[in-house]
Amino acid sequence: MRADMDSIDTVVIGAGVIGLATARALALAGREVVVLEAEDAIGTHTSSRNSEVIHAGIYYPQDSLKARACVEGRHRLYEYCASHGVPCRRSGKLIVATQEAQRGELESIRQRALANGVDDIVRLDRAQTLALEPALAAVASLHSPSTGIIDSHALMLAYLGDAEAQGTMLALKSPLERAQVGGEGIDLWVGGAEPMRLRARCLVNAAGLRAPSLARRIDGYPPQHAPGEYYAKGNYYALAGRAPFSRLVYPVPEPGGLGVHVTLDLAGQARFGPDVEWVERIDYRVDPRRAERFYAAIRSYWPGLPDGALLPSYAGVRPKIVPQGAPAADFVVQGPRVHGVAGLVHLFGIESPGLTASLALADEVLRALE
Repeated sequence: MRADMDSIDTVVIGAGVIGLATARALALAGREVVVLEAEDAIGTHTSSRNSEVIHAGIYYPQDSLKARACVEGRHRLYEYCASHGVPCRRSGKLIVATQEAQRGELESIRQRALANGVDDIVRLDRAQTLALEPALAAVASLHSPSTGIIDSHALMLAYLGDAEAQGTMLALKSPLERAQVGGEGIDLWVGGAEPMRLRARCLVNAAGLRAPSLARRIDGYPPQHAPGEYYAKGNYYALAGRAPFSRLVYPVPEPGGLGVHVTLDLAGQARFGPDVEWVERIDYRVDPRRAERFYAAIRSYWPGLPDGALLPSYAGVRPKIVPQGAPAADFVVQGPRVHGVAGLVHLFGIESPGLTASLALADEVLRALE
């Protein structure tokens, strides 16, 4: 460890989509920013291991941060993609009821969407649903035309480019080992091949899956304000062959996630997932044996799925802050007004729709620092 200490205005921990969006916003606001990333590339965890969906803001409780940031973020994200050449497409989405008993849940979802300001969602009966997607088995559906898909890596590169154009520096393979709150800022001990010590006036914890445990490693931060750290793994399977759908297809949601749904990448390849598998540690291996559960779930709305058509693809892990069985938690942007440490902001539990909400959440961080 060097004897001297470099001082910096703001350090962001984590170079995922949230950390990079935050670094961009801070840099555009005139701050000197350094982004520390433990891995050897940007966005290697949650940011690149998801469905790459631009969500409309349908499912989340009214007035929650998830709902507000998703709806605002979706509008801004489409504009950002257009101005920065980030590949995306408004593919649209159907939420399908496969049995009469689910009609009530569909209506509840529609009412929640309207309350959140999603004003383009439309109820479809069976004939209207099949007119859009003939391969489906459904008694009714909701159509969300503003749902879309995006190239998440291109988005992160665009955020990084904007930040670097304002002088932001990215340090890869630079894990934060510990931090200490002092009278003149927050001292950071950074590991890696060339360990260093920094003093930051402001620190933003956007460490994703590890954000709660990282918070507890900051000496001077009241640890009772850090939530739990739980992992809900989501496995994905690719479809061998041509996709029968032109839109995203979601079943009625299940506890812990949105159900095994159909997403399409920008090349038109279909993938199914994610499921919900609560795990004790981060592990991205996909067990081929879980495919059997996928066949049953998918055939509830696509009975024509052929045997042997699902191929293990990839997995991601949701950064949960409540355990299995607990009600879903809202996004948490926790600043000095909560924990009392000047210049310190934590982002906890930023799972889906975090990618969609990234620009809005970055502004939440700015407000928390103010």
